[in-house]
Amino acid sequence: MDPKKPDCVYVTYIATTPEKLWQALMDVDSMAQWWVNPNAGCARVNVSDWPPGSTWQHQRADGSGVVDMADTVIEAQAPKRLVYSWARPSEVADTSKHSRVSFEIEPYSNGLVKLTVMHDDLAKDPAMFAGVSGGWPVVLSNLKTFMETGKPLPPTAATP
Repeated sequence: MDPKKPDCVYVTYIATTPEKLWQALMDVDSMAQWWVNPNAGCARVNVSDWPPGSTWQHQRADGSGVVDMADTVIEAQAPKRLVYSWARPSEVADTSKHSRVSFEIEPYSNGLVKLTVMHDDLAKDPAMFAGVSGGWPVVLSNLKTFMETGKPLPPTAATP
């Protein structure tokens, strides 16, 4: 039996170490600099204590406390793999509405790290699929640029 293919797969190579990339995925202060929602044009942060079973929230970084997505940490193996379920705050209780995000971090070569981001179970929600498929490329480009230069992409490049 073939394993199910993820709905979205993004691969990028970043000049950093697995440990520094993991830290960028965990640290709210650095995340506020690179996680930019291309549709809303404002930064987001993921807030959690990160052990499997913990809740996480995808919050606006403007201090408003607005939560755009939330759910549960499924797996956290520093600095290799992070997996969490993804749902609108109003749909967290309905597991049929959840999707799943996986980050796989692997040393590559010559000081590069391979980051693979997979987002599964989006076919049941076309609006979510549209937002995610337009959002991840910009978010990951911002992450790569931030890790390699210390600065995210300029706002005009990050917000279409």
